[in-house]
Amino acid sequence: MDQYELKEAFVTGRRVYGTCIASPSPKWAAEIGKTGVDFVFIDTEHMPLDRSQMSWMCQAYAARNIAPVVRVPEPNPYDMSVAMDAGAAGIVSPYLESVEEINRMRGAVKYRPLKGKRLADVLSGRETLTPAEREYFKKYNDGRLLILNIESRFAVDHIDELLDMPDIDAVFIGPHDLSVNLGVPEQYDDPEFEAYVERIIAACRKRGIGVGNHFSGSKEKQLLWAGKGMNIILWNSDIQRFIQIMAADVNEMKTALGDGGDAADTTVVI
Repeated sequence: MDQYELKEAFVTGRRVYGTCIASPSPKWAAEIGKTGVDFVFIDTEHMPLDRSQMSWMCQAYAARNIAPVVRVPEPNPYDMSVAMDAGAAGIVSPYLESVEEINRMRGAVKYRPLKGKRLADVLSGRETLTPAEREYFKKYNDGRLLILNIESRFAVDHIDELLDMPDIDAVFIGPHDLSVNLGVPEQYDDPEFEAYVERIIAACRKRGIGVGNHFSGSKEKQLLWAGKGMNIILWNSDIQRFIQIMAADVNEMKTALGDGGDAADTTVVI
């Protein structure tokens, strides 16, 4: 699935599936297509990926018609521009809580390569683009997706103000960080946590904005949220799944051979 198909799915509410890829191994790009995912989530916030690795990953997955979505470390327009130059189909910025941060994203993702005071004037409404300029920026940034990470009580309490900003294509909920921010760390069955997730889903679907999360807990919980309207199923990661399966296998063999078993924590927070 390319970015145009991903964008259409966001708008219509069609479900799409993705996973987080931490490994820059060239073998992955050839094999990930066998999983049936529509897009990959490349996280440069928590994963030690340099610019060259990120660019290679974006180009390799895009060439196989798997849209690469990149999360930058912070709402910095220059980091976003680097990811766009690398070939990212979409940009995710973490922990967004203000319209000012979203405006910085809009400038980088939808108005590239305009910068400086003129960009600030355009985004604030102090200056209006000519029809020729609007057409130019539309073509120059064609298909690039602007995706918000919503991960805090403050952001959800102001969700209508945030999502009424133009140019937003999707929201990724950060279940782990949201639960921590709400004071119920990793308590994904907590009623208040569930209520906040439902508020985000409802606000996005009302506006035709795609909504999903990145979750590595239980598939049952992910399916429950999908049943409530979440249409972006961003499930697990290569590193997390490897640890989960390998730990279970090693533990099973240790137990069978009388060497004891470890109830190790296999959680990787991304």
